[in-house]
Amino acid sequence: MKISKLIAISLMLPWLASCAQDAGNKQILGTMIGAAGGGLAGAQIGGGSGKLAATAAGVLLGAMVGNEVGKSLDRADLLYINQTRQRALETNRTGVKSNWINPDSGNSGTITPQPAIENASGGYCREFQETVTIGGEQETAYGTACRQPDGTWKITKT
Repeated sequence: MKISKLIAISLMLPWLASCAQDAGNKQILGTMIGAAGGGLAGAQIGGGSGKLAATAAGVLLGAMVGNEVGKSLDRADLLYINQTRQRALETNRTGVKSNWINPDSGNSGTITPQPAIENASGGYCREFQETVTIGGEQETAYGTACRQPDGTWKITKT
């Protein structure tokens, strides 16, 4: 009976991982680990044919919880990026980089603002270069952000 539990779990893992196509690696991994743990926990509940239903329910519930944990880890990287971008656009001189690193994930990046330019409505906008290194892979992007009345910077063009 234990083999059938493992088969049921292993058959559902690829399907659950494919549901998270646009998710980051941490989110997919969280989904898979949560599904496996939930399936094993669900297999301990019920008897007979109810055991298979409990296992399936455990897989689904575990996958949902694991997916949320993985998402929150990716959100930590976004928090570092957004805080650094706001600070760099508000205070850095032209061409001066601000660095960020998430000590938990090891992901890192830089934000390099360009000169502030006054727009037609009297507000200020800055172009910037953003470099992000995730899992050893580096990507560079360019954008424009404009200062809002509340003092925050909103990306208007990428």
